[in-house]
Amino acid sequence: MFEKGKHMSYKFRGGVHPKPNKELSADKPFETLLPKGEMVYPISQHIGKPARPVVKRNDEVLAGQLIAEADGFVSANIYATVSGKVKAIEHRRTSAGVPADCIVVTNDGKYNTVEGIGEECDPDTLTNSEIIDRIKMAGIVGLGGAGFPTHVKLSPRNPEEIRWIIANGAECEPGITCDDRLMRERPEWVIEGMRCVLRLFDKAKGIIAIEENKPEAIEAIEEALEGDDRISVMTLQVRYPQGSERNLVHAATGMYMESGALPASLGCIVDNVWTLAAIYRAVCFNEPLMEKGFTVTGEGAVNPGNFLIRIGTSVSEVLEAAGGT
Repeated sequence: MFEKGKHMSYKFRGGVHPKPNKELSADKPFETLLPKGEMVYPISQHIGKPARPVVKRNDEVLAGQLIAEADGFVSANIYATVSGKVKAIEHRRTSAGVPADCIVVTNDGKYNTVEGIGEECDPDTLTNSEIIDRIKMAGIVGLGGAGFPTHVKLSPRNPEEIRWIIANGAECEPGITCDDRLMRERPEWVIEGMRCVLRLFDKAKGIIAIEENKPEAIEAIEEALEGDDRISVMTLQVRYPQGSERNLVHAATGMYMESGALPASLGCIVDNVWTLAAIYRAVCFNEPLMEKGFTVTGEGAVNPGNFLIRIGTSVSEVLEAAGGT
């Protein structure tokens, strides 16, 4: 069981130790990539029911404008991330290699944004339901890979039984360094997102779990947390797949999740650090989910690094930015 203030490295049982291969991009600060070409938005970017388009061909749109709305509780809103005109709603092959219904927007290169995005809000003035509503309206889904709608995860059947909010900063996958860079460059995004979530669960404490091969991230988070008795850093031993929910819950609590169970059954909620950053920006600045950090690395990249990329950007543009082929 994790104990605040006790300096040791935690781990789950088992795992493997692949070569990290993080050296090409670990020390590369984020570059903001503004897309040039058309933008493609699959209406199913999440677990659950696909969103329902609310725009049609030739409609003018702004960055931050709702273009597809959640169609049910387990679904998520989708927003335009550039300004321009809707070119089509059609089948396109996604980066996953499968065809999907997509909204295609011609990018006008102006990036005009919906009025009101960026307006500050003190989360202390919001009720729990208002915080959940902001997260739901922003279209936030799990940004660690699963894509589960975050407002659903933050609405457990028995909220009074939640004891731990665990931020997944393990980033155990070889090569990837964008979580590390987020914690090093914007620790307040992660911490303030955690604080927003903790407002929903009076009995819970926060853990920011980071593998020990990210000392700069650990230092940045700990420095930003100074004086906070409700959130602490948990240092993890380096192993794969440390970042899976089941293994992370075991490392943090010592408890095992039964097959098919959810972390909430053990009093835990797990969110990726990017998800917490998105929560912060939605709750405190009225920003919908429009961008995500990515790492492009490998021997085929002339400029391996970490990029802030608007959702809907073509993979070819991302590879071009990294000098890849």
